[in-house]
Amino acid sequence: MKVIPAIDIKGGKCVRLEQGDMSRETIYSDDVLGVSRQWFDQGAEILHIVDLDGAVEGRSINSDLIQEIAKVFDNKEIQVGGGIRELRTASEYLDNGVDRVIIGTQAVENINFLKQLCDSYPNRVILGIDAKEGFIRTRGWKKETKIWAIDLIRRYSNFPFAAIIYTDISRDGMMSGVNLESTLEIARNTNIPVIASGGISDLDQLNKLSSSGLVYGVISGRAIYEGAFSLEDAINITS
Repeated sequence: MKVIPAIDIKGGKCVRLEQGDMSRETIYSDDVLGVSRQWFDQGAEILHIVDLDGAVEGRSINSDLIQEIAKVFDNKEIQVGGGIRELRTASEYLDNGVDRVIIGTQAVENINFLKQLCDSYPNRVILGIDAKEGFIRTRGWKKETKIWAIDLIRRYSNFPFAAIIYTDISRDGMMSGVNLESTLEIARNTNIPVIASGGISDLDQLNKLSSSGLVYGVISGRAIYEGAFSLEDAINITS
């Protein structure tokens, strides 16, 4: 199982939010490139980058910085989400060093967008499933829907996705423990690789996800930033 460090960018800085609330942020560094280097130096194979400003604004805000990271670490894998709601934006990322883009809002609101993108870039699109109490949320997690996470996944069962990221919003940034039950339910109901996200707080949770044999990867943010465990230990326990 892959351990994937998260870099959330807000105002050009590396931050973490609590439950996606833009007013509840912790700033970890104003050197996003340096943080990227730190995680790669410690053994990360993939970096998860989210343009938080873009997610809220509905358009790419920090793309220049993200593309700089992709250029500097062109031998590493980078996946990007946040505000990618136009084909042009997705193409700019994918044609300039980013390996995969994460689509959440448009997966709910515009099936034709997702079809065109997957047709143009098969196996380079990640379906972002952001849910609270089982229901999908969009537009930077601000907009509620009545769509069950599992139903959205079934809608796109034949699309050539690289992966699905499942985030339990209520746990994200809280270090309250991953929603193991829901994550494994998602994984059992799809053949697409599943990446767990939200609430990871200790190595035992990582071990349970890894030993299930159902989860491709896990995204960790606050836990590794605040030293709940080291990235090296996380990689070792899940290898």
